[in-house]
Amino acid sequence: MTVDIHSHAWPFPDAFSDDFIAQASSAKPDTTVDLTVTYEAYRATVPEDTRTVVFGGKAKLAGIWVDDRYIADYVNQHPDTLIGFLSIDPTQPDWQDELRHGHEALKLRGIKLLPMYAGFKVNESSLDPLWEYAQKHGLPVLLHTGTTFIRQAPLECTFPHLIETVALKYPGVKFILAHLSHPWEGECIVTIRKHPNVFADISALHYRPYQLYQSLMLVQEYGVWNKLLFGSDYPFTTVNASIDGLRKLNDMVEGTALPRLDLDQIEALIHRDSLALLGLD
Repeated sequence: MTVDIHSHAWPFPDAFSDDFIAQASSAKPDTTVDLTVTYEAYRATVPEDTRTVVFGGKAKLAGIWVDDRYIADYVNQHPDTLIGFLSIDPTQPDWQDELRHGHEALKLRGIKLLPMYAGFKVNESSLDPLWEYAQKHGLPVLLHTGTTFIRQAPLECTFPHLIETVALKYPGVKFILAHLSHPWEGECIVTIRKHPNVFADISALHYRPYQLYQSLMLVQEYGVWNKLLFGSDYPFTTVNASIDGLRKLNDMVEGTALPRLDLDQIEALIHRDSLALLGLD
């Protein structure tokens, strides 16, 4: 089995502001971004036995807002393969109501946060009710860490070390740092090594292969392969492309004295049962 711990669903373009779409398009010259998501298109790009965590996102500052009802309806159409996470933007006044509604009424089973896109830091004391709720109800929390193309999203809100005080105070919450926090992979790796309840996913990294090779070599040297979770970041890329990219990383160093990534560990990452690790099985 493959578990894709990081995929998106949303009504495109309705979930995004014009400014978000324009900035996303400018990240690839001469391109107008199309982030259309369908279940059929997604399933055409995954191994047959794939199970998937899916979420939308809420960040008023950046111009993205996906109602959790949309995610719940999407998951309810395919409950055998999909697990839904709710989203909140804690800069907005009703976030605690949305948290409870997403979990208790819509039965979504984890939380997705966009700290940089929404403009908040995860170690702010005002978020204690969020972590208390997550710990009480066993909800894993996946949060964006790393870079972005959105100009108004503050980089100071995305650094992986910010989770440290939260992880110490709430050891019952499983945290996942998305995208190995690129380009701050080193900081991410030492953070997940320190804290048993903090993991990282490798979504949306395979198309920078040399950077990913270097990052995974650091993972290997620190001995934290077991703290990595597989994810795609669909629709930005696919599960099959991500798997193929991982398996080809050592090809770049053929004929050199550079060290090789452990192929058994790469396969273990691809087939890791993240659902069991996060209490979602």
